Amino acid sequence: MYKLGIIGYPLGHSISAVIQKAGLESIGVEGSYDVMETPPEELINRIKYIKANGYNGFNVTIPLKVPMSLFLDDIDDYANIAGCVNTVKVGEDKSFHGYNTDIYGFKSAIPAETDLRGKTASILGTGGAARAAVVGLAEKGVTAIDFYTRNIINSKQTLDYVRAKFPNIVFNVYQIQNIRSLAESSIVVNATPIGMKGFMADQMPLEREDLDKLSEGTIIYDIVYNPPKTVLIQEAQKRGLKTIGGLDMLIYQAQRAIEIWTGKTPDVNVMKIAALEAL
Repeated sequence: MYKLGIIGYPLGHSISAVIQKAGLESIGVEGSYDVMETPPEELINRIKYIKANGYNGFNVTIPLKVPMSLFLDDIDDYANIAGCVNTVKVGEDKSFHGYNTDIYGFKSAIPAETDLRGKTASILGTGGAARAAVVGLAEKGVTAIDFYTRNIINSKQTLDYVRAKFPNIVFNVYQIQNIRSLAESSIVVNATPIGMKGFMADQMPLEREDLDKLSEGTIIYDIVYNPPKTVLIQEAQKRGLKTIGGLDMLIYQAQRAIEIWTGKTPDVNVMKIAALEAL
């Protein structure tokens, strides 16, 4: 029996337990999945608890994805590139092996026929989710990424990091309040929590006139998964734009986490149905 869980703060909105349990059931694996609220100042104590209580692995969410990196014995390539982890496998010797499955989830949710080679992307936000988006978009072949952020000074670390990792991509950063025309962007990614249930759920990170200026083939990708159709997704669909919701990213990253922990691939459709029923 696998003993799994999730750490982060707050976790009241999380449906990870529902998704992971459905995934484990789909491959006939018995396991528990504990929701462990962990403020940053409690991270060290939580790590001691996990090691002492026989956990096989756990997920990591906001705001611990970057600080968790300090407590790992090794990391995979994606975690190294993104500079943050969201999945940890615990070895028999209590060693911690870090992975970033957000990038896999982000990429997998983009339809296979979507061609972004040589295109420009816009990302709203510069946190951990934005880093995952950068890696996924880089692998899809984009050549320019514009960041929009509330605080350009605070985003300097992320900018320096991605510029060093992806020297062939042109990065720009702008104040989100002074959003430029997004007409040149082939894909616009919301990597902020704006629109999430319990956090400005009736709002969106763009103005409606910003959406009006987008070309017909532009993709709006909102990583917020609760509600499944955010205001941003609804408004984009009204305008005939292509949309990708955050639930698919969430499901695919969870599928990859279970593969890491168990070596078996769960059924994403079963996981998605469980998620929709929980929302």
